[in-house]
Amino acid sequence: MIRFNCDYSEGAHPNVLRKLSDTNLEQTEGYGTDPYCRRAAGLIRDLIKRQDADIHFFVGGTQANLTVISACLRPHQGAISADTGHINTHESGAIEATGHKILTVPSPDGKLTAAQVREICDTHDNDSSREHSVQPKLVYISNPTEIGTIYTKAELTAVSQACREHGLILYLDGARLGYALCAAGNDLDLPAIAELCDIFYIGGTKNGALFGEALVMTKDSLKPDFRYILKQKGGMLAKGRLLGLQFIALFEDDLYFKMARHANEMAGIIKGACVKKGYKFLTESMTNQQFPIIPDRILKKLKENYEYTYWQPVGHAHSAVRFVTSWATRKTDAEKLAKDILNS
Repeated sequence: MIRFNCDYSEGAHPNVLRKLSDTNLEQTEGYGTDPYCRRAAGLIRDLIKRQDADIHFFVGGTQANLTVISACLRPHQGAISADTGHINTHESGAIEATGHKILTVPSPDGKLTAAQVREICDTHDNDSSREHSVQPKLVYISNPTEIGTIYTKAELTAVSQACREHGLILYLDGARLGYALCAAGNDLDLPAIAELCDIFYIGGTKNGALFGEALVMTKDSLKPDFRYILKQKGGMLAKGRLLGLQFIALFEDDLYFKMARHANEMAGIIKGACVKKGYKFLTESMTNQQFPIIPDRILKKLKENYEYTYWQPVGHAHSAVRFVTSWATRKTDAEKLAKDILNS
């Protein structure tokens, strides 16, 4: 069985494991105050060109999302998200469990627009009984989105401007950020994201790390006492150096981006076969996630040899599914799936 259902089926890139093994018996401070975490934070500050940024390391994305949102919001405030956003669909009510409502917006392509942000804020501000409803305060987006689409620089700039006009915090979930930055047609980079967003994170779990996300915080008013919330939410790892070491490995010799480019290229092989077969797609994705619409009878046959994620029914006897590649996807496996798609 070949797995194309997620990008964290494998363990970690050998360089990551080597870094952990080589330092295994060293003694360091705990809780992310060690030299390795400081060095990793320095590498990230250099990459984003913001020496004033605070860097915090988390084990996973849901942990980062619930910690950030609970730290940023007062009890009566909520987070704006596309209805397909990860915090709304795949986090078991983690945000609601912190006491905050998710204010969802319909989005067929998974992206929020500046107009949608303004509409929510204007509707709330113009409501004479607004104290009886949740106040929008944070905008949650991800890049790529949950359905593989990516933000252009113009789109992110517009959303950022709308947030600043209305005093909202802009938070970008970067669990798969490497794949977005290496996608064909992308015109964003890390410095631009650091400039336009108040908080974002660079995902490691889904791009070659055993586990780990690096949170970048540029908005000064959010920085004080964040580590208290990090501890309270269970995010302060005692052996914090395990996170710092991994991000050092990821950002040495452009490894993070090399792995992302490889995954995107492997997804392109699968996409090419679907296009040649005449299958349509749920969304236009240039990342490692592809969402072809395939006859159910073909999907049943493919299921005998491949793991994929069922997404949704589309029309009669057809369904959209998700094929996901990773840093470790073998070209022979991607080509095998492509061949079976073409021969189905």
